[in-house]
Amino acid sequence: MPKIDDDELEILGAYEKGKLTSVATKKELAKFKAAARATGIKDQRVNIRLSSGDLNDLRVKALQEGVPYQTLIASVLHKYVTGRLADRAGDATEPRRSQARKRPATSTG
Repeated sequence: MPKIDDDELEILGAYEKGKLTSVATKKELAKFKAAARATGIKDQRVNIRLSSGDLNDLRVKALQEGVPYQTLIASVLHKYVTGRLADRAGDATEPRRSQARKRPATSTG
């Protein structure tokens, strides 16, 4: 088990004493509840291959959102198939990390 540093011990102590309160807004809580509902019924298993870079990026996004990365993936897929996944304005003009790692072209002849 990893060692707990001083900052973590302080947070743990405050939690155990009931001194911590949620800072999530009603809007944020509603978003988390919607994500949980969207991924709540899990009756099928799917295995996919992802690039390690994309998987790492998904894990970072999941940490930022405060959800497990598999839940984030399921939520994004659900939003896509239900037509609720929208492009953000300006995304098409911004270079993506994955485009910078294109494989070199290979000769077919």
